[in-house]
Amino acid sequence: MPRVLIRKNPASFKTLPLSVEASPEGLRYQSLGTPLNFSQMLERRRPIDVEDPERFSVQLANLGVSVRLTLEWQGREYWVLVRQQRLDRGDVVLKLISGYVPAHELNLPLLTAIQEIAEECLLETSDGWLAGRFGDTWLPTPYANALRYRESANFSLGSLSGSARPVQCGSMTLMERPRAYVHLPTASLQLVYDMRLDLPKDCKQLSLFHVDERIEDDKLVARLERSKPDLYLIPLHEGRPTAELLTLRKGMLTPVSTRGVCLSESFAPQTGWIVREERTRWKDWISQQNIQPPVPTRPRQNAS
Repeated sequence: MPRVLIRKNPASFKTLPLSVEASPEGLRYQSLGTPLNFSQMLERRRPIDVEDPERFSVQLANLGVSVRLTLEWQGREYWVLVRQQRLDRGDVVLKLISGYVPAHELNLPLLTAIQEIAEECLLETSDGWLAGRFGDTWLPTPYANALRYRESANFSLGSLSGSARPVQCGSMTLMERPRAYVHLPTASLQLVYDMRLDLPKDCKQLSLFHVDERIEDDKLVARLERSKPDLYLIPLHEGRPTAELLTLRKGMLTPVSTRGVCLSESFAPQTGWIVREERTRWKDWISQQNIQPPVPTRPRQNAS
């Protein structure tokens, strides 16, 4: 049975629409107008278009953040993806850890990004659940009333190298240099942070779970469903993704079929500052990235 971890009032969420100016040299955004609640924001997320993907000025519905999170497990690196049913778009995709940036964090979207990791990506070991920290900053433990977090060990987050082109909030340059794109189908600006998660040395029987929030009876409800972990790993080889998809449960990696799998728009082709697709099929992404399919391992024969 799914376990309810927390219930929240969605009315407490407020964000702000954006004014965005983009050029080949960089992108700048700033807040525009009055705060929006969740429903008002969704109402503004309607398709727009721009003529020049490198240079434009546009008004957008919201700012979102994503994290391309790299996890090391037993000497190999993996990208972390979560499964999400997107009710506003009528699809199911694998996507990066992501969320909407509230009004009070528009000038510090990195804070939203690390909070999304704490909320969406749960790490369970044989000794309990792991809390995390980013430098000297402890991540929140939003489900502390329902889960037992370990006190003697934690995971650590760190920033990896960022985008070559700067992004500014007003006159302030975002130091972590996230990748930025304007998603035309939803009239939104998305910032993608490249981060790494390091596990404690005594981490045993690791299991990964995704917790997603849904509105039920006017409440935002977060549930943990052990039978559907909904958190997936793409193995990396020399820093590049491979054509495999795995889950991790009690320290055991299990292959997952990629038939019919779709990835979110952050995996779709980007032209300049623009992404035009709602999603991309797994096999199309594999082809675009020139990723070779995995080669089946042949059993070894004993020498006679």
